[in-house]
Amino acid sequence: MVTIRLSRGGSKKNPFYQIVVADIRAKRDGRYIERLGFFNPTAKGGEVPLRVDRERAEHWIRQGAQPTDRARQLLKQAEREAAAV
Repeated sequence: MVTIRLSRGGSKKNPFYQIVVADIRAKRDGRYIERLGFFNPTAKGGEVPLRVDRERAEHWIRQGAQPTDRARQLLKQAEREAAAV
């Protein structure tokens, strides 16, 4: 089974997450199939807090990938932001 989830990066107390498509058996920060975007919860100033390739995300969801709860929230947020522009 394939899942859309977050992979943590960054340093201690400064998280940075990649939104990735990965096999459910892979480790959290391990091997992934495709990188869909990123989420920076500590973005300041002009930094971009969220970027997602929505077309590829929709493709993977159509193929049966199951997003985690947080990934689903971020995908919806990206969709709302794109609609507002």
